[in-house]
Amino acid sequence: MHAASRDALDQTREALKSALAADPAGGATGAKVGQELFQVVDVLEDNRSLRVAVADTSAPVEARQDLVRGVFGWKVDQTTLDLLLAAVSRDWSNPRELRAGLILLGREALLRSAEQQGQLQTVEDELFRLGRIVAGDAEFEQALADKTAPADAKRALLAQVLYGKVTAVTEALASQAVARPAGMPADDFMEISRQAAELRGRAVAVVTSAEPLTEQQTDDLRGRLASIYGRELAIHNDVDPALLGGAVVRVGDEIIDGSVAGRLDALRRTLR
Repeated sequence: MHAASRDALDQTREALKSALAADPAGGATGAKVGQELFQVVDVLEDNRSLRVAVADTSAPVEARQDLVRGVFGWKVDQTTLDLLLAAVSRDWSNPRELRAGLILLGREALLRSAEQQGQLQTVEDELFRLGRIVAGDAEFEQALADKTAPADAKRALLAQVLYGKVTAVTEALASQAVARPAGMPADDFMEISRQAAELRGRAVAVVTSAEPLTEQQTDDLRGRLASIYGRELAIHNDVDPALLGGAVVRVGDEIIDGSVAGRLDALRRTLR
């Protein structure tokens, strides 16, 4: 995003946080706002002239807001409408970035609903695991990524896999991601998982190990990484038996390779 859009997103995000914090039914309201924002995005994606008009910074703010009221005022709840009015009152760099901002806000609204229900870490973990499962099944991921397939068909395919196995928030977030992919589905699920971690005030450490980490190993590693990075990190554990032992830790672009396979590779390089 350009700087203007980042500022617009930050300002609108504050409006979302304030609205949900002031609402005694914040969890239910957050879920509804999230779903309704995705419905708004659907309308904007299907109507280019409307998408351009609501992001037109040369038009008066009142005109943009009146347009939003006319199109969406009877379709969404007041909390969602107020958030939309706040969004279009800001100066977004272009319509595409307004659309992207509404998607991020929709995701955050759903994540905050999970937070209100004490499920935010569960949703974060479920999305991470879903990303790894999809990444490990090329045929399934290609079916979800197929841009020629109807969005409803991809949602139905995903629902068959998720039904009864994840929280409602995880299913809603995953469903919207396959309907409007930003990249490959596995990457999109992982990105939303990172957004959940950030909402908890944590960066993500992806730890790949030969076997699943025990609870004690996870706690020990979390403490060591906190001492290295000076803050708490969310631990996402991926399993790869090819590592033989040890673990590979990725935090952002930084990789710490303490696996047996990594040490053997390093040894081979020194012997060449």
